[in-house]
Amino acid sequence: MSKMCAICHRGPVAGRQFKRRGMARSKGGAGIKVTRKSARYFHVNLQRVKILLNNTIQRAYVCTRCIKSGRIVKALKRSL
Repeated sequence: MSKMCAICHRGPVAGRQFKRRGMARSKGGAGIKVTRKSARYFHVNLQRVKILLNNTIQRAYVCTRCIKSGRIVKALKRSL
């Protein structure tokens, strides 16, 4: 599975996760300190949908932002 949207090509973004300790100054403590920073990724919310892409029906991974905004045309269901 490619972790990118087939329409807007959004993919995972690198970020950090902070580990904190201590009590906030507003609660009477000495303040919150960062003790560790670890790397992490923020992934895109991808859904596998049947869409009309280049005049052909294809299954593709599309982000929910593109689905909500109407950038895709969903494939019509076949009737038997």
